Amino acid sequence: MGAGAHAHEDLAVPLGRQLARLGVHLLTGGGSGVMTSVSRAFSEVEDRAGLVIGVLPLAEAIGVPGAGEGYPHPWVEVPVRTHLGKLGADTFSRNHVNVLTSDVVVALPGSSGTASEVALSIHYGRPLVLFGDLNRARDLPGTVATATSVDEVIAFVRNALARMGGSAPPPS
Repeated sequence: MGAGAHAHEDLAVPLGRQLARLGVHLLTGGGSGVMTSVSRAFSEVEDRAGLVIGVLPLAEAIGVPGAGEGYPHPWVEVPVRTHLGKLGADTFSRNHVNVLTSDVVVALPGSSGTASEVALSIHYGRPLVLFGDLNRARDLPGTVATATSVDEVIAFVRNALARMGGSAPPPS
């Protein structure tokens, strides 16, 4: 999860590559910014096992002219077209689908949409790690994990999947 307006490639590109090597699927909102940069990096890894999934908001999913640029971005392999909007934590927001469909949530820097996904991850008890811009953690419960490196994020994802009974390949 992360910004739609900013790519944060310094964080998103190495993260996308490492997640692809982990053998997991990548789920984003299917739009621009972080969603594009992490998906592009993920999809460029040769012999990856996972797919790029994009959960699209209504207007973009049905192709309403002027609804929003970049939906779905070219790296979405499995578009999930919803009847839901981009309304943060509102009941009719696709952010609920994003969070509830994810086994582990990695939150990169973002704005109100990302903040709502962080809040929903906490609400639904999803494993959550904040990566980059750790100042936003100061107002969150102390149980929310933070990471300053991609290696820390990958270790968090591995551990969360192991606790859930999921399987991620051992570190190489």
